[in-house]
Amino acid sequence: MLSKEINTKLAKMLGKKNVVTQQADLVAYGYDATLISLLPLAIVFPNSTEDVVNIVKYLNGINIPFVPRGAGTNLSGGSLANQQSIVICFSRMTKILKIDTDNLIATVEPGVVNYDLQVELEKVGFYYPPDPASYKASTIGGNVAECSGGPRCFKYGVTRDYVFGLEVVLPNGKVIETGGNNFNSEYGYDLTRILVGSEGTLGLVTKVNLRIIPKPFAKRTMLAIFNEVEEASQTVSRIVAAGIIPTTLEMIDNLLINTADEHVGIGLPRDAGALLIIEVDGYDIDLDEQVDLIRDICINSKSRDFKVASNEAEVEKLWLARRIVIGSVGRRRPSYSLQDITVPRSAFSAMVKAILDCAKKYDLLIGILAHAGDGNFHPLVLFDERNEEEVHRVHAAEIDMVRAALDLGGTMSGEHGIGILKKEYLNLEFCPAAIDSFRMIKRGFDPQNKLNQGKIFDLVSATHAH
Repeated sequence: MLSKEINTKLAKMLGKKNVVTQQADLVAYGYDATLISLLPLAIVFPNSTEDVVNIVKYLNGINIPFVPRGAGTNLSGGSLANQQSIVICFSRMTKILKIDTDNLIATVEPGVVNYDLQVELEKVGFYYPPDPASYKASTIGGNVAECSGGPRCFKYGVTRDYVFGLEVVLPNGKVIETGGNNFNSEYGYDLTRILVGSEGTLGLVTKVNLRIIPKPFAKRTMLAIFNEVEEASQTVSRIVAAGIIPTTLEMIDNLLINTADEHVGIGLPRDAGALLIIEVDGYDIDLDEQVDLIRDICINSKSRDFKVASNEAEVEKLWLARRIVIGSVGRRRPSYSLQDITVPRSAFSAMVKAILDCAKKYDLLIGILAHAGDGNFHPLVLFDERNEEEVHRVHAAEIDMVRAALDLGGTMSGEHGIGILKKEYLNLEFCPAAIDSFRMIKRGFDPQNKLNQGKIFDLVSATHAH
């Protein structure tokens, strides 16, 4: 429990409404989108960079660790804090400070919700491409921490490709600025790239300079329906091999088609083995040819039906189905595990087979959702966490899928991060020398290990533990 003295000091520093210590309120900040839950010591809400500096310096002085948090949509436990740590929640730093269309830049505070930024950019004919499925809730600060992607990442890239520079409060309370207003600003060590994707373990981001781009003149959204998931997966490889770079290329299997349609009732083909949502954008004159080529590939790959959305309402219906897939699985089982494995595009079909093999081997319901264009899989393992034997099988399936991705030349995380959830697997992908290099970087930024302790890896390596 937070002492009265510390509570009073924080309230004086930030205002009473920006300090939360009641246990019932703390519970709301004790979980994320995983099944992990931890209870923090307190929550504080800064409203400015100066607030963050004052919080960090004060907590350092009384030897209390701290953990950054945005909207809590994290999928690896990276924004959770234990009873010894205070959460610094950025959800009240929500200013869009600048939109400069001449220089293609937007400057925002970390608590700006991705969707809210998109709405403002839409008004001036621009947009910010990274669009995680949680974009209506997730914040830019969290997107930076995890280097989030989203359906558009195949063509446009992920968060790191759109961050010009950052304002960051270091764990000692000092403020630094990295990068600048364009990608030519970073000389010396590329601190921006080190910080983006570091899962809130190196610094507390207080401002972000983002690259924005003009909205495309036109787009076409397509739906290809297949009887078998294997046919859909082979089609993905053939589209990429044909030299087409769709804006998005998403795959949903039969289980998830059904849970999504049960949830929103939009008339998805419940008997389909899988469907692909494909979108291309650019100049109107170029798109019909791309659509024709994609249609031919899909039909030659045994697509039983191929449709092009005829209006914006049909487009929105398709994307609604995609974006609610994860939440919809609660209709089948009370719990789910969401993986984030990524393989080379050439290995896409092999990874689909590996996931299907895991489902059969461990007698589990596993739905396949994928950013198919860049080989990023989000298998959803459905189960009941009250059943200990089933939970054991789920964990066995998780490690099998991670190993399968690594064996195919992939990685254990495409965008969700390591956090707490996957730290025990880190040595499967990285050699001891690489992990020790991670630790050296962490110590360089945070020698006292006050920021987001125990995430990604433990700071003391096994070789130095004794």
